[in-house]
Amino acid sequence: MSSEMHNLSSLSITRGRYIDDGKHDDDGQLKRTGMQTLSCSSSCKFPFVLTVFVLHVGTWQHASAHIITTVIGSGVLSLSWCFAQMGWIPGVSTLLFFCVISLFTSILLTDSYRSPDPVFGTRNSTYMNAVKATLGMQQYKLCGIAQMGVLVGITIGYTTTTAISMAAIYKSICFHQHGHHADCHVSNNPLMIIFAIIEIILSQVPNFHELSPLSVIAAIMSFMYSTTGIVLSIAKIAGNGVGKTSLTGIPIGNNGLTAMEKMWRVLSAIGDIAFAFSFSFVLIEIQDTLKSSPPENKSMKKAATVGIFVCSMFYMMCGVLGYAAFGNDAPGNFLTGFGFFDPFWLVALANLCVVIHLLGAYQIIAQPIFGFMEEWARKRWPENRVIRKHYTMGSLEFSLFRLIGRTTYVVVMTIIAMLFPFFNDFVGLIGACTFWPLSVYFPIQMYIAQFNIPRLSCAWICLQLITVACFIVSLVAAIGSTRGLVKSVTTFKPFQSVS
Repeated sequence: MSSEMHNLSSLSITRGRYIDDGKHDDDGQLKRTGMQTLSCSSSCKFPFVLTVFVLHVGTWQHASAHIITTVIGSGVLSLSWCFAQMGWIPGVSTLLFFCVISLFTSILLTDSYRSPDPVFGTRNSTYMNAVKATLGMQQYKLCGIAQMGVLVGITIGYTTTTAISMAAIYKSICFHQHGHHADCHVSNNPLMIIFAIIEIILSQVPNFHELSPLSVIAAIMSFMYSTTGIVLSIAKIAGNGVGKTSLTGIPIGNNGLTAMEKMWRVLSAIGDIAFAFSFSFVLIEIQDTLKSSPPENKSMKKAATVGIFVCSMFYMMCGVLGYAAFGNDAPGNFLTGFGFFDPFWLVALANLCVVIHLLGAYQIIAQPIFGFMEEWARKRWPENRVIRKHYTMGSLEFSLFRLIGRTTYVVVMTIIAMLFPFFNDFVGLIGACTFWPLSVYFPIQMYIAQFNIPRLSCAWICLQLITVACFIVSLVAAIGSTRGLVKSVTTFKPFQSVS
C-alpha cells in the first residue's frame, strides 16, 4: 500500500471522510466488490500453468466460511470427553445453551460494525475500534487486554493441537508399517517447529481481505475431519455397540473418581464447550471483509446464523456419537481415540485435515494481533522507515517489519506451547476467559449503548440478567480449568511432550 493510500485510509477511519472516486468505500479502502483475483505471472517457477482463479468474496457465504473455519477447530475434538464428564442431559443442555447465547450475542454484535448508526454510520474495522466508538476509551483498553490475551491463548492451543494431530498421522503410518507392537512414540517439539515454520510463511499475508481462499480450504477441512470422526463413531457403535454411558457422565467412585474431582472435571468441560463456540472476538474483523451492499450487518446476521447452525449441528453429532462410541472412556481428542490401526489411512486423513484446517484458523485468529501490533508501531514511530517501507517483488508486497514482527510472534507462541502442551485444560481456560467478556459482555453493552435501551426497562433488565448468568458460568469454568492446568504443570517436565 502506498503512503498516500495509507494516509487516505487513516483519515477515513478517524474522521469518516473519503474521496468519492467510485473505487473506494467510505473508509478509504478499496471497495469490497465481491471479486478477488488470484493469478500468477509468467515468471512463476512452476512445472505447470497456474491459470487465473476468480473467487467471489465479500458475501455472506464467505463470511460463513470464515466463521466455520474459526468455530470448528480444536474444540470439536474434546466434545466427546466433555459429554463423558457431564453425561447425556447436562452435556446436550450445555451445548445448546452456548449455541443459543453465541447466536444471540453475535446478532447483537453485528450492529456495532458501524456507529452510531448500524447501516449508515462510520465503519469500525476491528472489534476494539467498535468498543472504543461505542463505549469509550476505558472499555476499549479492557477489551484490548481481553481480546489480545484470548487470541494469544488460542494460537498457543492451536500449536499444541496441530502437533498432536501430526503425531497421530505418524503413529498411524508407523503402526501400519511395523506392526501393532512397534514403538511409535514421537516427540511433539519437532512437529510444533514444522507447524511454526509454515505459519511464519502464511503470516506474511497482509490482512483478512487476502485470507478468503485459505479460509475456504480450512472450512472444507473442518467438514472433512468432523465428518470422518462422525463416520468412525458410527462404525464403532455398529461394531461394538454403545459404550457405557449415563445421564450424568462418569459416576463417582469409578476408577477412584471423587466427588471433588468430578466437579472439577465438569467445570473444565464447560470451559471446553465454551471454547468450541468462540469466534465473537473476530466477528467484526470478518464483517469488515463484506461488501457494503447489501448492508454489512444484514449480511453478517445471515452469515452468523448459518455458520453457528452448521457448527452446532456438527458439534452435537460429534459429542453425541463420540460419547456413544467411547462411553465414559472417551479420550480428550476423540480422533486419536479410534486407535492408529485399521483403517489407518482414514485416521491419518482425518488428522491431516485437522492440521490443514488449523494452519488456516491460526491465521484468522492471529490477524487481529498482527494488525494491532503493526498499527501501534506505526503510531509510536510514525517516521521510522523500517516500519513504513514496503518492497515489491513481482506481484507480491513485502515488509521487513511485518516479517520480523510476525515471525517473532509465531516463534514465541511455539516456545510457550512446548512449555505447556496441555490440551483439555488449556482450551477450557481459554474458552472460559473468552466467553463472558468478548462473547457476552461487550456485545450486550454496545447494543444497549447504541440503541439507547432505557435503564431498568424490561429489555435492559433481561440483557443484564443474561450478562450476570454468563459471568457466573465463565467464572466457575475458569476455576475448574485453572485447577486442572495447575495440576498438570506440577507433574510435567518442560520441552518433553511426547505423543
